[in-house]
Amino acid sequence: MSKRVLAVLLVVAVLCFGGVVSQSEAAFPEQPITIICPFAAGGGTDAVARIIATLMQNDLGKPVNVVNRTGGGGVTGHQAILQAKPDGYTIGLGTAELAMFHWVGLSDIKASDFEPIGGVNLDSAAITVKAGTWKDYASLLADVKANKGKYTASGTVIRGIWHLAMAAWLVGAGLEPDQVRWIPLEGAAPAQQELLAGGIDMVTCSLPEVSALVNEGKLTMLAYMNDSRSPRFPDVPTLKELGVPVSIGTWRGICGPRGIPADVLSVLEASVKKAVDSDEFKQFMDGRGLGVRYLSAKDWGAFMVEADNQFGDVIKAAGLSQ
Repeated sequence: MSKRVLAVLLVVAVLCFGGVVSQSEAAFPEQPITIICPFAAGGGTDAVARIIATLMQNDLGKPVNVVNRTGGGGVTGHQAILQAKPDGYTIGLGTAELAMFHWVGLSDIKASDFEPIGGVNLDSAAITVKAGTWKDYASLLADVKANKGKYTASGTVIRGIWHLAMAAWLVGAGLEPDQVRWIPLEGAAPAQQELLAGGIDMVTCSLPEVSALVNEGKLTMLAYMNDSRSPRFPDVPTLKELGVPVSIGTWRGICGPRGIPADVLSVLEASVKKAVDSDEFKQFMDGRGLGVRYLSAKDWGAFMVEADNQFGDVIKAAGLSQ
């Protein structure tokens, strides 16, 4: 074999090998992706998980399925994300509870344990009651002050994000954090049903989670835990306007277990960003009153660590730390 022929064969071999490597690197995803949702179907977290899954599926060309893994106020689902094989095929929708678990003794899980992929959403809490019970915040506060332990509330499990919101409101109003008894339930959707049935007296959860029933006239929103009023409910005052210096809410983003290969992370991050930037996502979120807030993997990782410190301060002040 001449040197010239040998050289040509070597070049062809290199090109073929390089093509195989490129195809392998470009192959992700080769199979369906699962997004674990730590809360029940029907709530805000589930809604966000499903629209992100749909848009990522359209982008990546492979099925992206949502699996609800409920329990423990989000611990079960987040633990499932953390324990998944770090290949990018099982990821999840991480929530604000990640910055709370270790402070309140629910789990040793911390936000920094997860691989951040992209932040997608931020929503503040609201205090909501059944229509026809209290006409405004002042009348609710007066009754709560005069009747320690008489009234009940829910929105999540004990020491979950909405329990923290309730406690932060009570402490901010100069009351004990247990002035209103917390009834643990697995999310905002079952809490609202219990509220309508008369099993509890109020719900603290995100504004978008209650907006449909408020718009139907079945529930009444009395206060919003944000720095400014919601454009969707401009007549609902903020707690700060009412003299209570509290602004608190939940956030959500895509994350996975540590150790996902960098090239796979890059594909996932780009797909999440494309989903959040799309008109379809913005219209979906706006239609439900959900806030859109994209953060890159790097920025969302830093945000979660900062939120962990901030939530710790609130939890300790409310007497909920363990």
